[in-house]
Amino acid sequence: MHMEFPTPAIWFPHRVSYGETDTMGVLYYAEYLHIFERARSEYIRALGMSYAEVERRGIYLPVREAQCRYRAPARYDDLVLVHTAISEWGRASLKFVYELRSEDKTRLLASGMTQHALVNAEGRPVPVPDWFRNLCQNGGDA
Repeated sequence: MHMEFPTPAIWFPHRVSYGETDTMGVLYYAEYLHIFERARSEYIRALGMSYAEVERRGIYLPVREAQCRYRAPARYDDLVLVHTAISEWGRASLKFVYELRSEDKTRLLASGMTQHALVNAEGRPVPVPDWFRNLCQNGGDA
């Protein structure tokens, strides 16, 4: 069963560096979460605002849950593409989904998600502000 990937979405390119691999030259399992983080930041930037600006506006997105399913290895010097989007909105939360694919996009190497709370500078949950939802759903109007 293939589900349609949510929109808006971006493709984030990442070249696997030597330091990200294990002794077999395979992308180390924990590095996938770092790559997802970079893709998440680039997603927000591609829609018109840096994550640093989101924080300056008083919204923080701590990760509550992270998941990654490994399907095929990525290796040193591979160019991988991470398909990234927001799949769910809660009152004070959201979920990003990721598909890490081969350079030609034909092979699914890993899939994952991160669930985030929305909190203020004191760490208290806050409802999703309209400007942030508009940014992430429409790519602007912030």
